[in-house]
Amino acid sequence: MRHTLAVVALAATVLTTACTAEDTPTPAPSGSIGPVVPAIDFATWAAGRSTPVADPLYPEKGNAGLDVLHYQLDLDWQPTTKILTGVATLRIRPVANANEIKLDFTGLTVDRVTVDDKQVTGTVTADKLIVPAAVAAEQPVTLTVAYHGTPKQVKMPSRRGDASEGIGMRTSKDGVLWTMQEPWGALTWYPVNEHPSDEALYDMAVTVPEGWTAAASGTPGKVEGNTFHYQSTDPAAAYVTTLAVDRYSKVEQKGPHGLPLTYFTVPKADDRYLGVLKKSPQLLTWLEERLGPYPYPSAGALMNGSISAMETSQMLSMGREAFRETDLKEFEAVLVHEYAHQWFGNAVTPRTWTDLWLSEGFATYIQYVYEQKLYDFDDAALEASLRENDADLRKRVGPPGKPKAGTFAESNVYICPAAMLKELNDALGDEKFFALARAWAEKNRNTNQDRAGFIAFVNAETGKDFTKLIDTWLDSPTTPQ
Repeated sequence: MRHTLAVVALAATVLTTACTAEDTPTPAPSGSIGPVVPAIDFATWAAGRSTPVADPLYPEKGNAGLDVLHYQLDLDWQPTTKILTGVATLRIRPVANANEIKLDFTGLTVDRVTVDDKQVTGTVTADKLIVPAAVAAEQPVTLTVAYHGTPKQVKMPSRRGDASEGIGMRTSKDGVLWTMQEPWGALTWYPVNEHPSDEALYDMAVTVPEGWTAAASGTPGKVEGNTFHYQSTDPAAAYVTTLAVDRYSKVEQKGPHGLPLTYFTVPKADDRYLGVLKKSPQLLTWLEERLGPYPYPSAGALMNGSISAMETSQMLSMGREAFRETDLKEFEAVLVHEYAHQWFGNAVTPRTWTDLWLSEGFATYIQYVYEQKLYDFDDAALEASLRENDADLRKRVGPPGKPKAGTFAESNVYICPAAMLKELNDALGDEKFFALARAWAEKNRNTNQDRAGFIAFVNAETGKDFTKLIDTWLDSPTTPQ
C-alpha cells in the first residue's frame, strides 16, 4: 500500500506456518457427515499447512480452528452484467473438533455447498459463511461452495488517505474488475480463512469474454480459450492474493537467472508506466544482491484503477491512479518497495497484524536505500528525515509495536521500524546487516514470524544482544535517542 514521506525535500512514497508434525487423529464428533479417512490424499497440499492463530487486533476475522491447505477457485466474470460466478473448493485441515465450518465471506449469494461431496446448507451472516457440518481435528475435509453476485468492497479500519475507497473486490462502470485487500478483502470474492497465519496453496482458473484478460497472483499458466490459469505452489496469505480483469496487453521478459516476468497493462492508460516496469530485471538484480535469491518461480505486475499499490504474491498490484501526478521515479521506488515485500511479508509473513511492522519496516527501509541511489542523498539526510517523521508519527499515531485496531497500516508501522532497521544497519555495517536480512528471508521462508522470533534470530545471527534496541524502537512513545 501507499503513503507519502518527505525525504530530503523529496516526496518519497512508501507503501505499504510454521510446519508441524502430524498429530494422531482424534475421533470425529457425533454428527460428522464426512468419512474418518478422506478419499483424497491431502499430502498433495502439505506445503499449505499452517498454524492459525486468533488475531489480537481483529479477532472477528479468521478462524484459528481451521487450516486451509489449498484453494481451487474456478471463476467466471461477465463485464456486461457485472456478475462473478464462482466455485471454490477448499481442502481444509481442522485444527480442533467443531460442529460447524466457519469462514469469512460477504456480499455474494451462496448457491450450493458440499462437504466431502455431500450437500449441506450454508448461511452468510455478519461477514461469515457458516456451514453446519461437524469436523474433527486432523481429519481433513473438502468444502465446495458455488456462489454468484456483484462483489462489493468493505470498510478498511484505517484513517489512511487511500482507505476511503474501501478494500476488497470492486468493479467499474465499464466492467473492469480488480481488488486491493489488506488487512482483509478476499472475503468479497471467495470464501476464505482471512488471516495471515493461515497461508495456503492456490489454483485459479478465471474465464472472461473475448477481448478481456484475467491477471492474478501466482505463476501464470496455460490459457485455454478465454480461461486464464494461475498457480501458487508456495503458500500465500489471503491478503496477498489478487485478481484483475481488464482489456490488458501482456508483456513478458526474463529477469535474473531466467526468472519469468509478466506485466499486464492497458494500452494508452498505462503506457507511461511500461518503461519502468521493464526495468524489473535490473531492480530484482539489485534486490537479490542485498536480500538473496528471489523466493518465487515468477514475478511481475498488473496495473489497476486503485489509488494505492500492493505486494500481491508474484504479481504486484500497481494502482495507476496513485501515480497520475507524480514523477516516474516515485513509481520506480514504490515498485522496489513492493518487490522487496516478496521477501519480507510474502515469503516471511507476520503471524498477526500486531507485527505488520516486520514486513513494512523492511520493505520501507530497502526502498529508502534504493532511493539514496535514485535521488542521490546520503545517510545523514536519511537519518534526519527518519527521525523527524518518526517523532511526529509516534506522537500522532503511536509506536509501531503497539498498533491500534482503527489505525491499520498507517505511517508509523512503515517509517518508525525503518528507522530502527537503519540503527541496526549502523551498528552492524552494510555487509553484516544485509547478510542478516538474507538469512532472515532464507531461513524463515514460507513461515509466519513475530517480534520474539525476530529478536531471537537477530541475537543468534549476530552474536550480540539487540533486544533493547529493537524493543525500544518498537514500543517507545518518543523517538529513541
